[in-house]
Amino acid sequence: MRLIPPDQLPVNSDGSIFHLHLRPEQLADKIVMMGDPERVPVVAAYFDSIEFDRQSREFRTITGIYKGKRVTALSHGIGCDNIDIVMTELDALANVDLLKRETKETFRQLTLVRIGTCGGLQAFCPIGSYVVSEISMGMDGLIFFYDQGEKISDFELSEKFVKHTQWNRLLAMPYFVHADKELADKIGHDMVKGITLSASGFYGPQGRHVRLGLTNPGQNHLIESFEYKGLKIANYEMESAALAGLAGLMGHKALTACLVIAGRYSGGMNTDYKGSFDELITKVLDRI
Repeated sequence: MRLIPPDQLPVNSDGSIFHLHLRPEQLADKIVMMGDPERVPVVAAYFDSIEFDRQSREFRTITGIYKGKRVTALSHGIGCDNIDIVMTELDALANVDLLKRETKETFRQLTLVRIGTCGGLQAFCPIGSYVVSEISMGMDGLIFFYDQGEKISDFELSEKFVKHTQWNRLLAMPYFVHADKELADKIGHDMVKGITLSASGFYGPQGRHVRLGLTNPGQNHLIESFEYKGLKIANYEMESAALAGLAGLMGHKALTACLVIAGRYSGGMNTDYKGSFDELITKVLDRI
């Protein structure tokens, strides 16, 4: 077995993983993820009991019992770079002996469902609807930093997208990753399914224009009109591709389900979405 040195996987003096400050026994096999740490106690409020609560930077973790199931609610912050940290450390908690610094002989599979908010790009996913990321597209190139990353990317889909959108060659090669089908059907059987675009930023990468101009002002129109085997790009967010990609490489099950709060198609925005988001929380907790 490969010995993993401290500079490759830092471990704190209390035996917890570096960024998340969690120990292996504090992590459940079923994990509900979200960007905002303030949403973690909102999810945990539905738990029947709480066994662990920890805050470290933007990473808030609460593990407890929900209707007989042990579940961890965890915040990952914003963007694919945070997903790289969180997924690597969650996988290490499950599959690395942190004391011996060796991979465990028995693989422990995690089930991860990210819940969040997003912008809807199509008329069929209006404000208030729930979208399951059946396929996710990443702008960040993250999975290509890892061995075998190209094997989980749908290159046929990627090539068609690049041609259709006249993709700028100065940008990272977009990658398309399929979510775990069983999990997508279980969680999202009554939700909108489509392709989710995980942008590498909130403003320019999503076609927003404030003071700086855009290299391709017509980007969103090209993205909206793209279609592949009956699927269209349904929504924008910032993490689903990195989550699905790393989970696929590591052998875990992962999915993103989002509430549409911004209608990029209609131009509308709903900032008062608490009730709808609470409903998404309970749906995911019941089905995970």
